[in-house]
Order: sequence, then C-alpha cells, then structure tokens
Amino acid sequence: MQPSTILVTGAAGFIGAHVAARLRTLGHAVVGCDNFNDYYAPALKQARVQALLGPLGVACERVELAEPAAVRGLFDRLHPRIVVHVAAQAGVRYSLTHPEPYIQSNLVGFANILEASRHGSVDHLVYASSSSVYGECHEMPFRESQPTDSPVSLYAATKKANELMAHAYSHIYGLRATGLRFFTVYGPWGRPDMAYFSFAEKILAGEALPVFAEGKLQRDFTYIDDIVEGVVRLTLSARPDGAPAHEVFNIGNHTPVTVLEFIRTLGDLMGRQPELQFLPMQPGDVPVTCADIDKLQSRVGFQPSTTLRDGLARFVDWFGAWKARNG
Repeated sequence: MQPSTILVTGAAGFIGAHVAARLRTLGHAVVGCDNFNDYYAPALKQARVQALLGPLGVACERVELAEPAAVRGLFDRLHPRIVVHVAAQAGVRYSLTHPEPYIQSNLVGFANILEASRHGSVDHLVYASSSSVYGECHEMPFRESQPTDSPVSLYAATKKANELMAHAYSHIYGLRATGLRFFTVYGPWGRPDMAYFSFAEKILAGEALPVFAEGKLQRDFTYIDDIVEGVVRLTLSARPDGAPAHEVFNIGNHTPVTVLEFIRTLGDLMGRQPELQFLPMQPGDVPVTCADIDKLQSRVGFQPSTTLRDGLARFVDWFGAWKARNG
C-alpha cells in the first residue's frame, strides 16, 4: 500500500514522533501535527521534531484538534488517505485533578478527527487507545474480547469512549478504524511525567523515588521500537476479507514485571542505588497489566521482544546525553 499522504497527529509527542519517522523511512509521504501544549515542556516536543523528524523532511504543523475548523482545514489541504491519531491528553493521575483537558483533547478532538476522516474519505484511521481500558479486570492476560466497561480513571474512560465512537462511525459510515491498546510504553524521547523518566531524574539528583503499593504493582513495560513496529504494520496492513470495519489490538510485551524490579534495573544501569519512599496505592492505578498479543501476531506476524534491560539501557544512554545537553 502506497498512500498519497499519511497524517500523524501528536507527531511532536513520544509515540507520534517515532511513528512518523518510521513511516517516512519506509518511503511514505508523512505530515505531522501537534498543538505543542504545555502539559510538559514544549521544548522537549520541539527537540523531538528537530531530532527525529527534521532530518527526514517531515513537517509538524501546529494544529489544535479540539477546533473543528482547524481540523477540517488540515484535511482539506492534505487529503490524507491514512490517519494515525496518537494525539491525546495523556496521564492517568493528572486526569484525577484536571479533567477538562481530557474532555477537550480526547473526546472533542477525537470527534473532530472522526468527522474529518468521514468527510475526507480516509481509507484507514488508526488511533491510540490504552491498556487502561481494562480497568480492574483480574483475568490475565488481557484479551481484546474481554469486557472493558469499568474504567478506574477519567483518562481510561476517554480511551474507552474513543473505541465506542470509532465503532459507531465504522458501523454507520463504513470508516475503517483500528484502535491500539498500548501497554506502558518506555524508551528514548519519552515524556517527563512518565514514571521511568521521573525515576531517572530523581536517581540522578539523589532524591527519593515515590513507590506506590510497595512497588508490587506489575506493568507490561513495552519498548518504544516494539510499539512503533506494531503500529506501522497494522497501519499499512490490508483489511482481511470478512474482517469488521472497526477492530482493536493489544500491543504489549506480554512480560509484566514489578515496579521494584524496574527501578532496580534502572538504578543498576545508571550505576546508582535508588532511595525509595513507599506510598499507598493511588486512585486510578491497577495491580497488574499484561497483554495477550495473539491477535497482533495472527494479523501482522509480529510480537514485541525487547527485554527490559536492553530497552532501559537504550533509554539510559539517551537520557545521559539529553541531560548533558540540557542540564
């Protein structure tokens, strides 16, 4: 498949920048957009664009997806055949105290993308969902067929809403839409609000690390390159005969580890012994996440395989260089 243009929303973000770069290296025409908001330092977003997209000639336009006219104008100019929508207000805990950005970005913004995709005759809309939609489900590993109607955070609720909205548009208008449930993504160029990034900052500064639920929480940490490979393969895949117009897929490492093991591995790679501050489990957290990836393997013949130590080693190398340049 050689689409005329692939639009990647959130292209200045952690996942979006990597996805846009990978699609471009495969020879596709790619244009990105982002609103460059200040949820975390916009300078990091600009740096991603400069380092990952600039050398490949991928432009990243400033667009607010919550504004319908801005989205319509973008689609009218680009006429994208494929849209990879990874723009969103991220963060589970932030959603507990700041609900408005999640409503605007994750619901209003996504509705505008759906409308523009419908009217623009987009061939394939791929959008980011989240493993958080599984809520407090205790049946492991998480399978796409399991019920996901009990979210425990507003962030998770907006992602579940995205899946329902996309399903409705597929059913009513025939829009092909694919939702991707990401599992705890980590790696170079990550977000400073993510646990592993803040852990590295605190380890470097000699500060205590806040560790919730005694560090016994387990997460299916998935390296960014594995996430990107799954996204790209699904994005460019043909729709199989008989497949529904709307589908969801897990993309995870299928190997959960405790947060304590994660911290110890990170500290070892940084050559420092982390100081830990144990705290109670926080609202919105779940005890364990683990992805069943049979559907991903069956469809595109891929499963994430980067080990935690290898992935964290690459992050530590990047983090050291980043701190050396930026203090």
